[in-house]
Amino acid sequence: MAADTRRERVYKALRARLMSGTPSPDERLSEERLAEQYGVSRTPVREALARLVSDGLVERRDQGLYPYRPRFDDLADLYELRTTLELRGIRRALDGESVRHDPDVLGPELDRWYEIREDPPEPDAGFVTLDERFHMTLLAASGNRALCDALASVNAKVRPVRMFDYLTPDRIVATVDEHIEVAELVLADKLDDAHDLLLAHIDTSRSVVVRRAEEARAFARMARAVRD
Repeated sequence: MAADTRRERVYKALRARLMSGTPSPDERLSEERLAEQYGVSRTPVREALARLVSDGLVERRDQGLYPYRPRFDDLADLYELRTTLELRGIRRALDGESVRHDPDVLGPELDRWYEIREDPPEPDAGFVTLDERFHMTLLAASGNRALCDALASVNAKVRPVRMFDYLTPDRIVATVDEHIEVAELVLADKLDDAHDLLLAHIDTSRSVVVRRAEEARAFARMARAVRD
């Protein structure tokens, strides 16, 4: 098996376990133990763990690498902050005549989503990276870098649970269509409509994420209640 194939297999298997909540937050992710578990050398495990750190699913502590878990009770506050930041990008254009979204920034991103709609990807947690890029670009087009920096910080905290939004074809299709519609409305200067659609888009995603995260928590509790 090629090295990149082993790396991808380990990465996806670990990602699935982390998203299911199977490893407890206090379980250290040992390269040696994981390599033995997946029947590979430590190199693909190390590379997979590095990607998972970048994804936000694994965090570094003094003793090594551990699963990252955002506090479930914090999700509402984090989504409220995310909504406030993203809507501010449109609101500042509505409130200030001198503020306009830059078509040279948003236009190419819209073109990418037209291409994605023509050939939509299979449901996969990794779709979150494409989603984040759209929302960051939309906000960047409004011209406030500080808002983008703040959104990037929030994204890093909610990414592990936002991955739950992209596990079914209907959510992929809905996300693609809504991204395109929001961008088209912004570029057409129909900002009130764009504002309302973006709010509904984020709120729907939040509802799906919270429901699926609750299901994952329940499954993890059930799994810990039994043994082989």
